[in-house]
Amino acid sequence: MSTAAAPSNYIFWLAGRSAGVVAMLLIATSVVLGLSMAARVLPTRWRRDVVRLHQHLALLSLGAIGAHGLLLAADPWLKAGAKGILVPFAIGYRPLWTGLGIIGGYLAAVLGLSFYVRRKIGVRLWRRMHRFTVLVYVLSLVHALGAGTDASIPAVRYAMLASTLPVMFLFALRFQRSRSRSRPAAAKQVAGAKVPEVRGHMKPSPSQAS
Repeated sequence: MSTAAAPSNYIFWLAGRSAGVVAMLLIATSVVLGLSMAARVLPTRWRRDVVRLHQHLALLSLGAIGAHGLLLAADPWLKAGAKGILVPFAIGYRPLWTGLGIIGGYLAAVLGLSFYVRRKIGVRLWRRMHRFTVLVYVLSLVHALGAGTDASIPAVRYAMLASTLPVMFLFALRFQRSRSRSRPAAAKQVAGAKVPEVRGHMKPSPSQAS
């Protein structure tokens, strides 16, 4: 007579999966807040508090990602080891989806820690870098759906897919408003460039003609 496996035999696997789900939720929430600020859909008086919350969530997500990797590296069933967790596509378990998740984790670390060096690298470069936060979300979602066994649960899978709705809406709104702001600036540059050309064709004064 067979007996069910004790959950204690899979403690690292269960804990690692839980940390992965938490990381996914934190990343999605952080990205939604970041896009909300970029699209300017939040009141200005909330901006300082939202920035702090966005930063804290980004750091918490890094902690959850780290815990996710460490727990799975220690899992005796997965047998990933340090190489399988740190090197993309090196693991034997669903290497494509796991590798994409590892790349997303590295990108999340770079963008999350860039908060502390934005003065050194410049605000303009920092803002350009943060356009890739949506890519972190996409990689984490693809990783969770492709490699995560919890995605086989309908409620979990639908919840993950539902998170794409606010992200896509805010991303499209941000893109549309960014284009709207860039058009007046481009028009001013064109108008400014025409001024020397008009002056160059002005009728010369009598002294210049002589």
